[in-house]
Amino acid sequence: MTIQPSVVTTGLVTSAFVPGREMWSSSLFSCFEDMGICCLGFWCPCALACQVSADHGEGLCLPMLESMSGIIPALALGLRISVRERYRIKGSICDDCCIVTFCGICSYCQLARELKERRCRHTQVISSTTVQVTSNPPAYVPQYPVQQGYGPPQ
Repeated sequence: MTIQPSVVTTGLVTSAFVPGREMWSSSLFSCFEDMGICCLGFWCPCALACQVSADHGEGLCLPMLESMSGIIPALALGLRISVRERYRIKGSICDDCCIVTFCGICSYCQLARELKERRCRHTQVISSTTVQVTSNPPAYVPQYPVQQGYGPPQ
Protein backbone atom coordinates (compact mmCIF):
# COMPACT_ATOMS: atom_id res chain seq x y z
CA MET A 1 0.00 0.00 0.00
CA THR A 2 1.37 3.41 -0.95
CA ILE A 3 0.37 6.58 0.91
CA GLN A 4 0.47 9.67 -1.26
CA PRO A 5 1.05 13.13 0.23
CA SER A 6 -2.07 15.31 0.27
CA VAL A 7 -2.48 19.07 0.33
CA VAL A 8 -3.35 20.86 3.59
CA THR A 9 -4.15 24.55 4.04
CA THR A 10 -2.46 25.90 7.16
CA GLY A 11 -3.86 29.40 7.09
CA LEU A 12 -0.82 31.17 5.66
CA VAL A 13 -0.06 29.06 2.63
CA THR A 14 -0.89 25.63 1.28
CA SER A 15 1.62 22.95 2.18
CA ALA A 16 2.08 19.26 1.53
CA PHE A 17 1.01 16.87 4.28
CA VAL A 18 3.56 14.17 4.88
CA PRO A 19 2.23 11.12 6.73
CA GLY A 20 3.81 10.51 10.14
CA ARG A 21 4.16 14.19 11.00
CA GLU A 22 2.86 15.82 14.19
CA MET A 23 1.37 19.22 14.88
CA TRP A 24 3.11 21.88 17.00
CA SER A 25 2.37 21.37 20.71
CA SER A 26 0.95 24.94 20.83
CA SER A 27 -0.21 27.37 18.19
CA LEU A 28 1.82 30.36 17.08
CA PHE A 29 -0.30 32.83 19.05
CA SER A 30 -0.66 30.78 22.27
CA CYS A 31 1.79 32.97 24.12
CA PHE A 32 -0.29 33.04 27.31
CA GLU A 33 0.05 29.26 27.78
CA ASP A 34 3.44 29.91 29.39
CA MET A 35 3.65 33.35 30.93
CA GLY A 36 7.38 33.07 31.66
CA ILE A 37 8.21 32.55 27.99
CA CYS A 38 5.67 35.20 26.98
CA CYS A 39 7.16 37.81 29.31
CA LEU A 40 10.73 37.00 28.25
CA GLY A 41 9.70 37.31 24.59
CA PHE A 42 7.95 40.62 25.21
CA TRP A 43 10.49 42.31 27.48
CA CYS A 44 13.75 40.77 26.25
CA PRO A 45 13.33 39.01 22.90
CA CYS A 46 17.12 38.76 22.37
CA ALA A 47 17.47 36.72 25.56
CA LEU A 48 14.61 34.43 24.48
CA ALA A 49 16.20 33.92 21.06
CA CYS A 50 19.54 33.04 22.65
CA GLN A 51 17.86 30.65 25.11
CA VAL A 52 15.95 28.86 22.34
CA SER A 53 19.13 28.53 20.31
CA ALA A 54 21.01 27.06 23.29
CA ASP A 55 18.12 24.72 24.21
CA HIS A 56 18.16 23.36 20.66
CA GLY A 57 21.88 22.66 20.90
CA GLU A 58 23.13 25.58 18.82
CA GLY A 59 25.40 28.39 19.91
CA LEU A 60 24.05 30.61 22.68
CA CYS A 61 24.92 33.84 20.86
CA LEU A 62 23.98 32.67 17.36
CA PRO A 63 20.79 34.81 17.19
CA MET A 64 22.88 37.92 17.89
CA LEU A 65 24.24 37.58 14.33
CA GLU A 66 20.72 38.07 12.97
CA SER A 67 21.29 41.79 12.50
CA MET A 68 23.69 40.97 9.67
CA SER A 69 21.03 39.17 7.61
CA GLY A 70 18.74 40.80 5.08
CA ILE A 71 14.98 41.19 5.07
CA ILE A 72 14.30 37.55 5.96
CA PRO A 73 15.82 36.57 9.33
CA ALA A 74 17.89 33.66 8.03
CA LEU A 75 19.12 32.37 11.39
CA ALA A 76 15.62 32.33 12.90
CA LEU A 77 14.39 30.58 9.77
CA GLY A 78 17.13 27.95 9.97
CA LEU A 79 16.43 27.35 13.66
CA ARG A 80 12.69 26.98 13.07
CA ILE A 81 13.22 24.57 10.17
CA SER A 82 15.69 22.56 12.25
CA VAL A 83 13.26 22.21 15.18
CA ARG A 84 10.42 21.31 12.83
CA GLU A 85 12.44 18.65 11.04
CA ARG A 86 14.00 17.20 14.21
CA TYR A 87 10.60 16.61 15.79
CA ARG A 88 8.83 15.79 12.52
CA ILE A 89 6.32 18.63 12.79
CA LYS A 90 3.99 19.41 9.90
CA GLY A 91 4.79 22.53 7.91
CA SER A 92 6.80 23.90 5.05
CA ILE A 93 9.74 26.20 4.49
CA CYS A 94 7.37 28.77 3.00
CA ASP A 95 5.26 28.74 6.20
CA ASP A 96 8.39 29.06 8.30
CA CYS A 97 9.69 31.94 6.19
CA CYS A 98 6.43 33.90 6.54
CA ILE A 99 6.23 33.22 10.28
CA VAL A 100 9.78 34.33 11.14
CA THR A 101 9.54 37.38 8.87
CA PHE A 102 6.21 38.73 10.11
CA CYS A 103 5.82 37.13 13.58
CA GLY A 104 9.42 36.69 14.74
CA ILE A 105 8.90 37.01 18.49
CA CYS A 106 5.83 34.77 18.40
CA SER A 107 7.90 32.23 16.46
CA TYR A 108 10.60 32.21 19.15
CA CYS A 109 7.92 31.87 21.84
CA GLN A 110 6.41 28.89 19.99
CA LEU A 111 9.84 27.31 19.59
CA ALA A 112 10.56 27.80 23.31
CA ARG A 113 7.23 26.18 24.28
CA GLU A 114 7.88 23.30 21.86
CA LEU A 115 11.36 22.62 23.20
CA LYS A 116 10.06 22.82 26.78
CA GLU A 117 7.23 20.38 25.95
CA ARG A 118 9.63 17.95 24.25
CA ARG A 119 11.97 18.13 27.25
CA CYS A 120 9.05 17.32 29.60
CA ARG A 121 7.96 14.38 27.41
CA HIS A 122 11.53 13.06 27.34
CA THR A 123 11.82 13.36 31.13
CA GLN A 124 8.53 11.51 31.64
CA VAL A 125 9.62 8.67 29.37
CA ILE A 126 12.91 8.29 31.21
CA SER A 127 11.27 8.39 34.65
CA SER A 128 8.58 5.86 33.71
CA THR A 129 11.02 3.14 32.67
CA THR A 130 11.68 0.36 35.13
CA VAL A 131 15.26 -0.57 35.84
CA GLN A 132 16.12 -3.77 37.69
CA VAL A 133 19.33 -3.49 39.67
CA THR A 134 21.06 -6.53 41.10
CA SER A 135 22.95 -5.76 44.26
CA ASN A 136 25.44 -8.63 43.92
CA PRO A 137 25.98 -9.64 40.31
CA PRO A 138 27.54 -13.06 39.80
CA ALA A 139 31.32 -13.02 39.65
CA TYR A 140 32.88 -13.40 36.26
CA VAL A 141 34.63 -16.73 35.93
CA PRO A 142 36.74 -16.94 32.77
CA GLN A 143 36.54 -20.18 30.83
CA TYR A 144 39.90 -21.41 29.56
CA PRO A 145 40.23 -24.09 26.89
CA VAL A 146 41.20 -27.40 28.37
CA GLN A 147 44.07 -28.45 26.14
CA GLN A 148 47.54 -29.58 26.92
CA GLY A 149 49.79 -26.63 27.51
CA TYR A 150 46.90 -24.22 27.90
CA GLY A 151 44.94 -23.32 30.96
CA PRO A 152 44.82 -20.81 33.74
CA PRO A 153 48.16 -19.56 34.98
CA GLN A 154 49.29 -21.52 38.00
